[in-house]
Amino acid sequence: MIDLDARYDAAQTIARTAGQMALKMLADPASLGIEMKGPQDFVTAADRAVERCVSQALKAAFPDDGFLGEETADLAHFVPDAVLWVVDPIDGTSNFAAGRPDWCVSIALIVEGVPEIGVIYQATLDRLCAARRGHGAWRDGTRLQVADRPIATATIGLDHSGNASLALHLEQIKAILTAGGEYRRNGSAAVSLSQVAQGTLDGFAEMFLWPWDVMAGIVLVTEAGGWCSPFLASAGLAKGAGFIACSPTVRDRMVSLPGWNAG
Repeated sequence: MIDLDARYDAAQTIARTAGQMALKMLADPASLGIEMKGPQDFVTAADRAVERCVSQALKAAFPDDGFLGEETADLAHFVPDAVLWVVDPIDGTSNFAAGRPDWCVSIALIVEGVPEIGVIYQATLDRLCAARRGHGAWRDGTRLQVADRPIATATIGLDHSGNASLALHLEQIKAILTAGGEYRRNGSAAVSLSQVAQGTLDGFAEMFLWPWDVMAGIVLVTEAGGWCSPFLASAGLAKGAGFIACSPTVRDRMVSLPGWNAG
């Protein structure tokens, strides 16, 4: 038996500390050391420093737990631990580096292949969303619930990955608009997933994501009454996968998007 209560509390505290650390680094742009990992794929000194902060804090508190972080992951040789933290130190680095507010710290815990804890902290708003499986999703003491709007009045987050088809992305935008819905692209999957859990977005889809992009959001959205596609069943933890999260009201429309085959 592992102490999930202690891990849930620790994840929230560590996420806040890490987010505030990133904000302080953002106040000194010369310290960011912005680099490119690929087209529109940014990394900064803050990403690496925040990941070290999170990993060291988790290791000190729970030394036997495993850790998978975006900046240090070696998925080619990855073997998941039974108790595994999955962390994106700054999801939305392009936003972060440009001074836009849509970035966050994302911390999730998977136990024996089951997502148990999800925490997303958007430091620019001092907004922390946290969920534990079977215990609901919460923001500052308020229980979260996904939206209940039909597609004709819905707003869907649609992000695009360089690992996926641009043509399909454009077809998905057209499908949402044709159905009477709206769409947004904010450059942070984790922020978008927290918005689905909060009911400010009705759904989110991206044709390729890594585990650190989605694991915290999976717990948040499902605990807020939403639906998520089977990311882990698609070997997403080691290889990445396409992903959809949404309210039940728009689920049928979301899984019928061009290029999607969620079943």
